[in-house]
Amino acid sequence: MNIKELEQEFIQNLSQLYGPDEAKSIFYLSASNILKLNYSELIIKKDKPLSDNDSASVLKILADLKTSKPVQQVLGETLFYNLTFKVNEHVLIPRPETEELTDWIIKEIRDKKHSLLDIGTGSGCIPVSIKKNLPSLDVSALDISADALQVAKANAILNAVEINFIEADILAFSDGEKYDVIVSNPPYIRKSEKGNMHENVLAHEPHLALFVDDKNPLIFYEAIAEFATKNLNPDGYLFFEINENLWSETLQVLIDKRFKNIELRKDMQGKDRMIMARTNP
Repeated sequence: MNIKELEQEFIQNLSQLYGPDEAKSIFYLSASNILKLNYSELIIKKDKPLSDNDSASVLKILADLKTSKPVQQVLGETLFYNLTFKVNEHVLIPRPETEELTDWIIKEIRDKKHSLLDIGTGSGCIPVSIKKNLPSLDVSALDISADALQVAKANAILNAVEINFIEADILAFSDGEKYDVIVSNPPYIRKSEKGNMHENVLAHEPHLALFVDDKNPLIFYEAIAEFATKNLNPDGYLFFEINENLWSETLQVLIDKRFKNIELRKDMQGKDRMIMARTNP
């Protein structure tokens, strides 16, 4: 088979699941991973016959994708903030909106602060990216899942950064350590909102990192905000990624905890997605 024929196989088999445009994008991502060619090289060599091994490897990816498994999990890696991150079924696949939050943090605290804690770190995409861009920052990352922390540790090694990892449940965590910055992208999707989500997310990504009970959807925001009142230094920063449908309620949590200079930002889709708050100087 050649590259053009493989592309048609992907489009034919995945269009119903993803649509033809995304199916085509998934093909080029998959083929690039196996053949070690960039997009331009794949186009130039589209009529060149491939070895049986290479064709079989690309078709094996297609077989996995037909089960609705996300391409990032099939390939075992993804790009985030221009860095490569390992991913598997134990961690959320990093989203573009989380990349936007990470960019905001880096630009906001650059050269101002010395220590940061990421709560609910998952793959480690937030702290690893921040540490890579702000190498003088002392960075810690916490997660309840030992399996997730194994992935995060591997990503720290992969990207050559040192991070202090903590296995703990933030709902029961007590720590005397003080930080200049606390950031979290905690579970925030209400179980009643599952119907709005793509099947490949529901079937293959960890529900522990996604969902909260409808009766108490802000449980993690309340716990982290309370933790931050005790563990943030004066003039400290608290950053959250949030549920766009609960932005007002999340804002009120921070107001009730007497945070200052609270700022709400939209993501590139126009959804209320990120909040920054400050402690008193």
